Amino acid sequence: MNLQIEHLRERSRFQVVVDGQHCIADYRLADGVMAITHTEVATGLEGRGIAGALMQAVLDHAQAHGLKVQPLCSYAVAYMRRHPESAALLA
Repeated sequence: MNLQIEHLRERSRFQVVVDGQHCIADYRLADGVMAITHTEVATGLEGRGIAGALMQAVLDHAQAHGLKVQPLCSYAVAYMRRHPESAALLA
């Protein structure tokens, strides 16, 4: 699936629209740390890798901009545990 993930800096959000529904990863940025506060994928879209793609976009952004990541929502915590290669980004 080719997802067009957008970074909405003014809303502190990464989002993608799939089948007309917004899927999001929200964060707070302070002192060089992106705190991932919420991820959401509509129920009918679950299991398609959308949340994982959003998290990867967040991690890629953090790495490219020298930021650390603090996973606060349960999905972000689980994603980073499943992907040990992201450990260097942990705040």
